[in-house]
Amino acid sequence: MLLRILDRFEEILISVLMAVAVTLIFVAVVHRFSLSAAADMVGFARSHDMPGLQSAARSTFKAINSIKLTWAQEACIYLFVWMAKFGAAYGVRIGIHVGVDILVERLQDPAKRIVTTIAMSGGIIFTGIVVWIGTDFVYHVRLGGQTSPDLEMPMWIIYLAVPLGSGLMCFRFIQALYLYLTTGYIAHHDLSSVDGVDEEAKDVAEGGHG
Repeated sequence: MLLRILDRFEEILISVLMAVAVTLIFVAVVHRFSLSAAADMVGFARSHDMPGLQSAARSTFKAINSIKLTWAQEACIYLFVWMAKFGAAYGVRIGIHVGVDILVERLQDPAKRIVTTIAMSGGIIFTGIVVWIGTDFVYHVRLGGQTSPDLEMPMWIIYLAVPLGSGLMCFRFIQALYLYLTTGYIAHHDLSSVDGVDEEAKDVAEGGHG
């Protein structure tokens, strides 16, 4: 039950972060385009001696320019950082990360089981180290009181994505290792849903170049 809740929370968090980031990018692009269009309209009205249109265009330009979105780019960067960290953990859960397993797949048990266990254990150790280092880093940044340039947001909140995302990733490695040791199952992404993969694999097997 708790794992199911964690899975849904992970998916919702990534979806929300992506939706907010894409929305911010869209609004920022529309804002920049509208500002440029209003400026062009002012120039057009001035060159064609159209004071009424010029006044309206200038008022529109001032109104659009008063909306400050300088923080949007910074916010998007931070959103993508959080999305990347939690997305990496999600990738471990569904087995979508790129891996070179051609040699492992040729091994027979127990050698295959040993190599796979060592690989997953390496993931656990690595992400655990990142959690430890990231937590220490966040602690010292919080003590320093550093804030972001545009949002003026405490930077420790931004950097918190590192220990939290790596912690979840470490948990997913532990979960994957436990599942493998108890059932022999390894999560992997189904490539059959990707158009052209089967045809390319067949072509390569027959000696083609893909």
